[in-house]
Amino acid sequence: MCGIVGYVGPREAAGVLVEGLSRLEYRGYDSAGLAVAHRRKVTVRRTAGRVDDLRELLGDSPPRGTTGIAHTRWATHGEPTGTNAHPHTDASGRIAVVHNGIIENADVLRAELTARGVRLASDTDTEVLPHLIAEALDGGAGSPAEAVRAALSRVEGTYGLAVLDARTPGELVVARNGSPIVLGVGDGEMVVASDLAAVVRHTRQVVFLDDGELVTVRADGIEGSARITPTTVDVEGADYALGGHPDFLAKEIADQPDAVRRALAGRLDTRFSTTRLGGLELDPRDLRGVRRVLFLGCGSAYYAGEIGAGLVEELARIPAGAEPAGEFRYRNPVVDPDCLYVAVSQSGETADTLAAVQELRRKGGRVIGAVNVIGSAIARECGSGVFLHSGPEVSVASTKAVTNMTVSFAMLAVLLGRVRDLSVADGRRMLDGLQALPRHIDAVLESDAAIGEVAKRYADASSMFFVGRTRFSPVAREGAQKLKEISYVHAEAYPASELKHGPLALVDPAMPSVVLVPDDELLAKTVGTIEQIRARGGPVIAVTDAELPDGLADAVLRVPRTEPELAPALFGVPLQLFARHVAVALGRDVDRPRNLAKSVTVE
Repeated sequence: MCGIVGYVGPREAAGVLVEGLSRLEYRGYDSAGLAVAHRRKVTVRRTAGRVDDLRELLGDSPPRGTTGIAHTRWATHGEPTGTNAHPHTDASGRIAVVHNGIIENADVLRAELTARGVRLASDTDTEVLPHLIAEALDGGAGSPAEAVRAALSRVEGTYGLAVLDARTPGELVVARNGSPIVLGVGDGEMVVASDLAAVVRHTRQVVFLDDGELVTVRADGIEGSARITPTTVDVEGADYALGGHPDFLAKEIADQPDAVRRALAGRLDTRFSTTRLGGLELDPRDLRGVRRVLFLGCGSAYYAGEIGAGLVEELARIPAGAEPAGEFRYRNPVVDPDCLYVAVSQSGETADTLAAVQELRRKGGRVIGAVNVIGSAIARECGSGVFLHSGPEVSVASTKAVTNMTVSFAMLAVLLGRVRDLSVADGRRMLDGLQALPRHIDAVLESDAAIGEVAKRYADASSMFFVGRTRFSPVAREGAQKLKEISYVHAEAYPASELKHGPLALVDPAMPSVVLVPDDELLAKTVGTIEQIRARGGPVIAVTDAELPDGLADAVLRVPRTEPELAPALFGVPLQLFARHVAVALGRDVDRPRNLAKSVTVE
């Protein structure tokens, strides 16, 4: 969440900065601003609202200068006002700072600064930084980098930050601790950002900062890092363009067949009816030593982990579970050396999940990552894992990354199963099912218009139930979350067996229920659940690959048949389409839902 952009080079900085901020809008924010250095002066412009509001504020006369920093803020300390927007400066206006993260001892530092006569203009935690940096410079720090290091030595918390000094306009000081920073190495210019989206239009050569690193960035290079050899990222600027789609959510839902193909490419070993996941760095002996698997994630990643746990138990017959990463370390977990922990995160920067990984590493746990961003904090902290290959995901609500998580966990389950008791025949069946999945998803996508018509019929509902049984219970939870986060319609998800133990009291003609009805051994029981809902007058939307009795459901969303273990990945797609159409019918901004951010880098 929040977005940082910085620029040093020959071009006028303001245009580069605003364009970069526009590419970070999907991260979630409520104010925007920039600072540009020119002739030993820093000019700051900031506003509550969108990047377009900042662009309008700049008008035809943006501040001059070829070095600058910019920010989109998601409020943590202080309301979303122009005064609280970044960048923040010291009293003299010499130092400007943009910052992602949270300074946990900000109240103490603010009190100390106030006691020394410093007047603080905002309610933010960030504002202490420029004042501390200015004090360090006044106290004899030999360079801006030394002053920033001195200031950060007094800070407790997380940060990704960029600092601009009016007296050294050809450089930026950049530091990271728990919040992502990437440096784009161009031809005689450098771009600093919190996300690749703001970099790849200018260059694909990047350096990812590690926690604890502090560097000085100039147009001709980086000073202060031992790792100045850039990495080439396989991302293009066009990956962040709509490409004819009405919104990024529609684009990313439509990209799922190709995303699944990317996830499968080179990983299906048809000779031995197993999978190849070289990034795990586990040989067959290591795999046989795994006695338990625990998936850790937040939000949609957690629900995907629940699906993954079911796959591991079904195919590998190993006890498996999933847990919210944000709760894991606070319950003082018992870390099992024979357990394989899987940290799941689309961005690879989710603060709660990263903290869980660090807790596991401190206690000697074996943890791998399942992430969609190479070079992300979780990827580097784990050192091994499964790359999701989803491609850039811009819309806040995750779709193709969640589907690829499920597919990746199916491959992990097959791999674990084949070194145990999963037969060659069942291994081959699973590989065939995985290879068929992209065309099955294509078939669901062809029903988009029909799903849209159903969504319009129920868009005025104030609340909905999502119901699934066994392996489909987490699919129902993910479907309810999608509806909540982009349409703001209240939704709850329950295992079908739990409906009669309390929630059924809420069912009435105004409460639609979305029921997942796979054609499996529990079909009759799921039909019985629908009958209970219908008996109370509740409308039913059935998502199914079965032939249901006429009139059983008020609306039916059909999916193709696939292998039972893989059906959760397929059943999630119509729920994505349904949620999007409800949100569009209600006039919501489906890519940037209120109060949410794409990459949650604060606790």
